[in-house]
Amino acid sequence: ARDTVAFSSAEWLTFVADERRKAGLEDFAPLVMLDPPVHTAFRRLVARGFTPRHVAAIEPDVRAFVAERVERLRQVPTGDVVAELAGPLPSFVVARYLGVPAADRARFDGWTEAIVAANALGDPAGASAAVAGLAGYFAELADHRRRHPGDDAVSELVQAGDDAGVSTLDVIGFAFTMVTGGNDTTTGLLGGALELLAAAPDQRAHLVANPGDLPDAVDELLRLTSPVQGLARTATHDVTVRDTTIPAGDKVLLLYGAANRDARQFGADAEELDVRRRPDRILTFGSGAHFCLGAAAARLMGRVALEELLARCPRYAVDPAAGRFAPGNFVRRYEALPFVADAS
Repeated sequence: ARDTVAFSSAEWLTFVADERRKAGLEDFAPLVMLDPPVHTAFRRLVARGFTPRHVAAIEPDVRAFVAERVERLRQVPTGDVVAELAGPLPSFVVARYLGVPAADRARFDGWTEAIVAANALGDPAGASAAVAGLAGYFAELADHRRRHPGDDAVSELVQAGDDAGVSTLDVIGFAFTMVTGGNDTTTGLLGGALELLAAAPDQRAHLVANPGDLPDAVDELLRLTSPVQGLARTATHDVTVRDTTIPAGDKVLLLYGAANRDARQFGADAEELDVRRRPDRILTFGSGAHFCLGAAAARLMGRVALEELLARCPRYAVDPAAGRFAPGNFVRRYEALPFVADAS
């Protein structure tokens, strides 16, 4: 993950051949498809919106959104926690970061769902219409923000403008990165976390009684859920790893989900949930130059969602057997998970 010279991201992050062209991304490169030094300069620019101050500023809106959604779940005998909370929450946060007006959220959510679904299926061609719609929308939004800047990432990018070498295509590429990287991943964390805690009532009870331990517990849940199970790189030259030579041009799949359960790093109980573990060096957000830009925002969403759920529904239950996982090889997430607010 750290060796961007030997293992390039420029040919996309799955093992689908010619994926960039099939997805309609020939004219602009998302941040995740850039290698240093181009990646370094652009990431430094967009990272301004992901400072601790910026992330902390969204917490009141996130908490209000979560509280409203949890209360909806409490009003019905059985609800779908993915449809009600785990799916809409990250889309709400991504739209807020990008400065998508509330009146446009329905269109934005439709493009997001289509792109995420096609990405999960390894079907880049299936996303091309949504990519085109999203690209046209953000080209117009970028133009609007040049004249009417707001407190959002698109405004910051277009205000940097030519001085920083930022074009409208760069803005579109960044929006695409936010949509593909910030939605189904957080959905995967939340659905998986609720399942893990329901299966470990003693640990759930500990967090109900000790909500101050939730920030550390979120990292343990990120470790075990590993929403991004793996992403690919392309070898730029022959590379020998131990006794295997990876030929130049071949795809290499980095299995973060396996690494996060490695007993050599996390101990003999690496497969088990321990909300007091305080794991370090988890690979849920990758490592090196492509470490997830939205990691702090994802942790915030996980913490706030669990705080509100455990405070309002301490005896919740989920039904994994009746749940349904989204298809695809790269992101592990429930697309439906039955939820009962009070199973006492």
